[in-house]
Amino acid sequence: MHSGTMVRPSSTSKTGLEPRTRTRVLLVDPQTIVRQGLHRILETDDAIEIVGETGDGRTAVEMTERLRPDVVVMDVTLPELNGIDATARIVERDKRVRVLILTSVSDDLAVRRGLRAGASGYLLKDSEGLELLKAVKAVARGESAFSPMVSQILLKDYVENEDGGALEDDLTLLTDREREVLQLVAEGKVNSQIAGVLSISVNTVETHRKRIMEKLDLHTTADLVRFAMRKHIVA
Repeated sequence: MHSGTMVRPSSTSKTGLEPRTRTRVLLVDPQTIVRQGLHRILETDDAIEIVGETGDGRTAVEMTERLRPDVVVMDVTLPELNGIDATARIVERDKRVRVLILTSVSDDLAVRRGLRAGASGYLLKDSEGLELLKAVKAVARGESAFSPMVSQILLKDYVENEDGGALEDDLTLLTDREREVLQLVAEGKVNSQIAGVLSISVNTVETHRKRIMEKLDLHTTADLVRFAMRKHIVA
């Protein structure tokens, strides 16, 4: 388990609400100090129960399956498995779980990819604490929640689609496994380390790397790293 992982035992709130009547939240952010800040904001509301936290996307998927939170508050930039691909896995495995992306990444591509992955909301980290509380409750009810800047991006995309504009993303050329390999390569892991993380052979890793470079018309590891950074797969 990731060193930043924490599971909180269920308890009855000081208002007497039983744990299952409260909104169960899992926090996912690579920075401990950020998770601590989110704790302080969310625990001011007795209708919210923080059931756990972690700093990487792969552990977030595992913890979601085990803890069954109502809402996962997820950053985009995470080690081993980025927040967007983690969101897709979580939503695919249990559509009852809502993902609220909370990040400083605000460009059009990241927003589109996050919502396409199945996120119910996209909030920027410059939001006020009250906005976060409202957003968590909104997505728990099955509604959506967006920062004003994100809403502007969505409106622009809607207009462009109405006018026949194409929203292309070359990441869609890659399979889920190829995106995993791309992220791990960009994080500086060698083939043997990638094989260990993904439980596949070194030869399979090499095959994936070759296919990624062919599909994206990239020629060096440095090219892969630059591409991953542009797509916010790594910071």
